[in-house]
Amino acid sequence: MPTNLPAEAKAKWIKVMEAKTPEEKIAAIEEFLSSVPKHKGTENLRHWASRRLAELREELEQKKRRKTGGGATFFVEKEGSAQICVIGLPNTGKSLLVNKLTGAKTVVADYEFSTTFPVPGMLRYEDVLLQLVDTPPLSPGSRVLSKIIGLARNADALLIVIDATKDVLEQFTIIKEILEEEGILLTKPRGRVVLETYRSGKSGIRVTLMGRLIDATSEDIRKLLESYKIYNAHVKIYGEVTLDDVEQAIFENVTYKPSMLFINKTDLSKPNDAVLNELRKKFTGPILTGSAKTGIGLEKIGAEIFQYLELIRIYTKAPNAPPSQKPLVLRKGATIYDVALSIHKDFIEKFQYARVWGKSSKYPGERVGLDHVVEDKDVVEIHIKG
Repeated sequence: MPTNLPAEAKAKWIKVMEAKTPEEKIAAIEEFLSSVPKHKGTENLRHWASRRLAELREELEQKKRRKTGGGATFFVEKEGSAQICVIGLPNTGKSLLVNKLTGAKTVVADYEFSTTFPVPGMLRYEDVLLQLVDTPPLSPGSRVLSKIIGLARNADALLIVIDATKDVLEQFTIIKEILEEEGILLTKPRGRVVLETYRSGKSGIRVTLMGRLIDATSEDIRKLLESYKIYNAHVKIYGEVTLDDVEQAIFENVTYKPSMLFINKTDLSKPNDAVLNELRKKFTGPILTGSAKTGIGLEKIGAEIFQYLELIRIYTKAPNAPPSQKPLVLRKGATIYDVALSIHKDFIEKFQYARVWGKSSKYPGERVGLDHVVEDKDVVEIHIKG
């Protein structure tokens, strides 16, 4: 991880982070690369930036093709509360699984590589919608591998489908190696940093600790971010984290993706306990078993995704009115600030106080400030000036 980037490169990286459209991101990364010195310490960063540049150019081309009616594309707009990329080796039953869970018109066939483009569908879990994206099979050397990796990197989580009738451990090892080669980690690090930056506003640098900083303080984080000209951000710390981990989060060249395994086709063959125990040594995420064909085990997937992604539902209400029926879906560790911002940025600028009912409150209707951490199914009433 380069910690000796010149001030010019740091300043240009913030433009990459702030860019919203593919066109803006492409221009910003090109500028950033032009300012990064070429030496051994920046090799990985330059490689990642160049690869990301190629992905964005491809994404832009796909968007243009879609607008002009030029056929199917790999670009999938995020919908629902989270986007989950469904990946696996050829003929593992991914498409049938997505079809059964969402009703999406996926291509289901007995031959390999029948899926050539991603197909999205919506999975309902209670009052939350989760977007599943069926993808072409992972295969080393595939001409669409970089596009699948782009989908995986953009998604909120991965659902990895494995065929129970074949070597389960070998399949997982192949998938893990492909993803790690592309900078996607399946193993949750001892600590992780979630960095949310804001283009404008007066939020400053906020640090929420759900773990601990090993060699730094919140003030050190503020100084680090300001050296990159980041003045408005929310930094969430999970587990044990160093200052280098915070800097790594600024670049996101290596990213951890929350992942689940679904061992499919257990109606034909069931992995024994020894195989499952060995798999658990290599993979720390949830491992589900079942059959897309018979429907066994499918009812657990929505709940597992919701819980594993640490999603929470917040029901807002106006004074003297009932709570909304449709929740705001945020991540564990979200605060009243995040709730207010999700409604409208004016709620931050005009904020007076909030009242909270639910698990996070000491008593019903507790009066709290912007830093109050909310929990699943809380009801929040925000009061603003004027």
